[in-house]
Amino acid sequence: MLYRLLYIPAKFALWIYCRHINIKNKEFLSLKGPLLIAANHPNSFLDAIILSTLFKAPVYSLARGDAFTKPFYKKLLLSLNMFPVYRISEGVENLENNYETFEKCKEIFKKNGIVLIFSEGRCINEWKLRPLKKGTARLAQSSWQDGIPLKILPAGINYQSFTSFGKNIQLNFGNVISEKDIPTNEGYGKTINGFNDILRSELGSLVIEIDKSERQALQGIFFIKQGMLKKIMLFFPALTGYILHAPLYIPIQKFAAAKGGHNDHYDSLMVGLLFILYPIYLLLISLLVYSFMGNCWWLAVFILLPFCAWSYVQLKKQF
Repeated sequence: MLYRLLYIPAKFALWIYCRHINIKNKEFLSLKGPLLIAANHPNSFLDAIILSTLFKAPVYSLARGDAFTKPFYKKLLLSLNMFPVYRISEGVENLENNYETFEKCKEIFKKNGIVLIFSEGRCINEWKLRPLKKGTARLAQSSWQDGIPLKILPAGINYQSFTSFGKNIQLNFGNVISEKDIPTNEGYGKTINGFNDILRSELGSLVIEIDKSERQALQGIFFIKQGMLKKIMLFFPALTGYILHAPLYIPIQKFAAAKGGHNDHYDSLMVGLLFILYPIYLLLISLLVYSFMGNCWWLAVFILLPFCAWSYVQLKKQF
């Protein structure tokens, strides 16, 4: 229920938070299940937000199990279509809970639903495809054994930056993998490894690999050229947006840097806090406008301020 309520606001927030999202094979966003999206994982739960808001059908996501330890967070995450996946580092005793999660995924597949899994298993802010875990292969193989005609869609998420507000993103979808693409006549272990070899080959062509010190290479890939007319037209709205949003943005930026700057969760904290606090900020500004100007001017706040924020994101320095 909460997922559906937040779907449209999340799409709107993404429109402000990201300068540009370039999508390769955009038609895949209309796919229906049974579908397993197998993605890399460079930027915490922002990866899931982007994919969930872009796909037309609801997307269920698999997330790290330790986020579900407290009852409140567990209930919240489940209401956002998220299920826990446990790693050895989160306790060997919890690994059996993954069978329950896989069964829930297969029930979703049987209803032609979509599940998102991060095949690397861990989030690290880097431009690199890391070794794949076996969870994706095991879930796919288990689904096929149950007669589910599951398809796997490789997805590579690439960010211009992991810390800048108003980032450019390249989202690449590869060739769909089906059961017939996987050799199954050499035993379970070799089947799992064969699946990972194929998925790794697909993701390798979708994930941009650059050393973080190669700034010029990043610019060459992600830089978006802005026309002079656009710069002129958006200059004053952008300036207004910077001034009016600074009282909200700067404290959140400092808090996110302090809490998430050391553990690759900075971006996710920024998005989460802005998503929660920005509507409140707009409401406070609108009340202030109403107290001085009355009439319907306060309604304009909910249109003009987001537009000014978007204008600033469009014109701000990219690198």
